[in-house]
Amino acid sequence: MRPHAAAGRTQIRRRFAITTPATPQKRPYIIDETPGKKLWCQCGLSKKQPYCDGSHKGTEFRPIIVDITESKTVLWCGCKQSGRKPYCDGTHSRI
Repeated sequence: MRPHAAAGRTQIRRRFAITTPATPQKRPYIIDETPGKKLWCQCGLSKKQPYCDGSHKGTEFRPIIVDITESKTVLWCGCKQSGRKPYCDGTHSRI
């Protein structure tokens, strides 16, 4: 940890040492998506689930970028344990 000056004070930046994602819910996020790039939260810390809000900063996690090419319903993994990330594969029923 390195201190840095901010507004006349010394602050310490801390890194999260999480290696297992948080589980925001034990069911999929079922969303009618429109075309475009989506950033799926892989750490489970985002307040904008299932999308990334940058809460992973300081962890080993990064969002998974998905390019939706047509309007469709997507079942995004909510437990963050799916074997088909970022999509739900039913793993939530076993945790």
